[in-house]
Amino acid sequence: MELLIMINACKIASASRVTAVIPCFFPYARQDKKDKSRAPISAKLVANMLSIAGADHIITMDLHASQIQGFFDIPVDNLYAEPAVLKWIRENISEWRNCIIVSPDAGGAKRVTSIADWLNVDFALIHKERKKANEVDRMVLVGDVKDRVAILVDDMADTCGTICHAAEKLLSAGATRVYAILTHGIFSGPAISRINGACFAAVVVTNTIPQEDKMRHCSKIQVIDISMILAEAIRRTHNGESVSYLFSHVPL
Repeated sequence: MELLIMINACKIASASRVTAVIPCFFPYARQDKKDKSRAPISAKLVANMLSIAGADHIITMDLHASQIQGFFDIPVDNLYAEPAVLKWIRENISEWRNCIIVSPDAGGAKRVTSIADWLNVDFALIHKERKKANEVDRMVLVGDVKDRVAILVDDMADTCGTICHAAEKLLSAGATRVYAILTHGIFSGPAISRINGACFAAVVVTNTIPQEDKMRHCSKIQVIDISMILAEAIRRTHNGESVSYLFSHVPL
């Protein structure tokens, strides 16, 4: 609501162009389709509200589902944390050439295959079944992680039940160490205590959401700074330059 009011205030103050930069997860991004009859598609409603408030351009990072860009009739630049993630893996995991990239659900398969291709390593995925929201019923690992460093990659972690279950599954399947790399670390409810009790070597998140307070309570959390990516996107958009470079490179 604050974002909508600020956009509208700028518009009625005769701003020629308003760009909304939404680095943290897009509101209601998980409700991007009907999972059952009569369910709302709330992400589309949020897109309509932003357009009607007066936004002329949206800059986001790692949308939960890339089809959300199609909900808008205005330009949307969906930036990726992937280049920064690749840089972190190469610089901080010494045996990254013997790692395996793992998606904690089938929906993230495209994300992990892209990272695995860039690193020239294998990938695996975990098929999960939910009985209800935020509660996983059972998991099945597809792929071989024996004697490998497993790197779980996901776009967001809320209560962290999924990634903690996934880490246990990977260790029981023979992985030597497990890292988790997430774009949006929401860490609500029991998330921090779950991470502290889990077997992660590190849980790496970007600072799309401020993590200073969470880091004080959990030594496993490490942060990738993506402020340069957003700053460069804003500069290029303002000057009418191409933003495509940022989809595969980290600005220096």
